[in-house]
Amino acid sequence: MILASVPSSVAVTLLVVLTLGWLVYIWANLRKARPEVGSEIELAPNRKQYLDDDVLEGRKLETTQLFGVLLLIVSAVGLPLYWLNEPNRQAGAIDGYEERFAKWGAADFDVTANGGFNCAGCHGGMKAAGGVAPYTLTDATTGQVQAVSWKAPALNTVLYRFSEDEVRYILVYGRPFSPMSPWGIAGGGPMNDQQISNIIAYLKSIQVPMDGCAEGEIICANGTAPKSLTDQVQKDAEAMVAAGQAKTLGEALFKLESSSGAFSCARCHTRGWSYGQPQVSGGGAMGPNLTGGSTVRQFPDQTAQQVFITAGSENGKRYGQQGQGSGRMPGFGKMLTAEQINAIVEYERGL
Repeated sequence: MILASVPSSVAVTLLVVLTLGWLVYIWANLRKARPEVGSEIELAPNRKQYLDDDVLEGRKLETTQLFGVLLLIVSAVGLPLYWLNEPNRQAGAIDGYEERFAKWGAADFDVTANGGFNCAGCHGGMKAAGGVAPYTLTDATTGQVQAVSWKAPALNTVLYRFSEDEVRYILVYGRPFSPMSPWGIAGGGPMNDQQISNIIAYLKSIQVPMDGCAEGEIICANGTAPKSLTDQVQKDAEAMVAAGQAKTLGEALFKLESSSGAFSCARCHTRGWSYGQPQVSGGGAMGPNLTGGSTVRQFPDQTAQQVFITAGSENGKRYGQQGQGSGRMPGFGKMLTAEQINAIVEYERGL
């Protein structure tokens, strides 16, 4: 950022020097100007005798040539130095834009009382570590209305699970049959494209840093799940087993919504889980029904199921035997260890 600001500082300095020079020049000319009193007191410049040939073709010419050489040296040395710093300048400009977008996104993400769209009100404050959203359910058969408290997912790991395009789609079009309403104009919401991009920039800035990234990076292509996250997930899952809330580690991981920001499989695959009234485990909700051997039929090869859970679904891409991805199934490879994913697979195949 410091290197990237050098050209701007040089340009501002030159502008100030040139402006001061012009002001001095104008002041000097105004000071020398004299009102005419009927005749010229001093001959006009175009009536004065100019330099003779010896001076014009000698000292004057040499001085002009010297200035020309100096300007050539400045151009020959200055331009390469400027362009040598150009990559840093461009990188600094990009970082500056990202910082501004994240700042604007934070303002949009904030609660309504602070002028935001109240994303923080549902998702657990400005760090978005998970919260609760009020929601009203209507029974399709009886018409009975019920007010529930819906567990809003943590967003400080959302870009581990979904690509940026998938997050954008969710923001624009919402999540049907949940408190997550459409927020983009295309989905009928109040945010324009720039505001959606600002929200994503803010979410990037609050992600739990991955392990194995370069200095300054939070999310990287080859990064792995933070050990602090996977350790906390393991600890929470083992505590569920010890408390009798799950029979196996795989069942606990399937049902777990860890305080570290981990995402539960049961949120999408068990009806009622999000509002504290879970029905058949893995019986299907937003995600497909995993019971009755359906998982084994979809994935005869267990390794293929592990790969699918690790990477998630891709819109329009085939998975398993007859599955077609919608992009709604998150990938867990950057949030859980291979052993934890394998434990989940074993549990799902036994449903």
